[in-house]
Amino acid sequence: MNSTIEKTTLKSLFLFGVFAFFNLVRKPLMKDWLIIFFLKSYISSILNVIAVKKGYLKYPVPLFKTFDVSVLFSYILFPISCVYYNQLTKNSNIFGMIVKAMCFSIPMTIVENWLEQNTRLIEYKKSWDWKYTFSSITTTFLIVRFIMGIIRKGTHTGYSAINKEQ
Repeated sequence: MNSTIEKTTLKSLFLFGVFAFFNLVRKPLMKDWLIIFFLKSYISSILNVIAVKKGYLKYPVPLFKTFDVSVLFSYILFPISCVYYNQLTKNSNIFGMIVKAMCFSIPMTIVENWLEQNTRLIEYKKSWDWKYTFSSITTTFLIVRFIMGIIRKGTHTGYSAINKEQ
């Protein structure tokens, strides 16, 4: 693929991400969705920086030239997908969370693998392959969901205690 098509692809995905983000924040529990969005951004940016600095991943055609990591994936698309995942698993048991995490991770891994093989948007280096992508995506979905479960439980307990005092 030539660089112009790759840049157009990145810009189109960026616009999609911006519209998807605004769609998310209009839904009830906006506070939860924003916490998930920023938590996922934080976790994925740390992992992405480590993978790039250690030489496992490279982004030859960046959206923004000042970053080594994929800003589009780490700060927009991946966090948005995690918010949708959390919306779908809000009342799920652990088995449902794992199955749904895979339902998100498998297509994302397939798309990234296709992009790696057919474009210059991402390059796998050293021993990195689709298995690392799949496991890191799935694991971070589950970690964020687990953290949000703790936050929700703590918030719910806090509200109960306040209401009992009044």
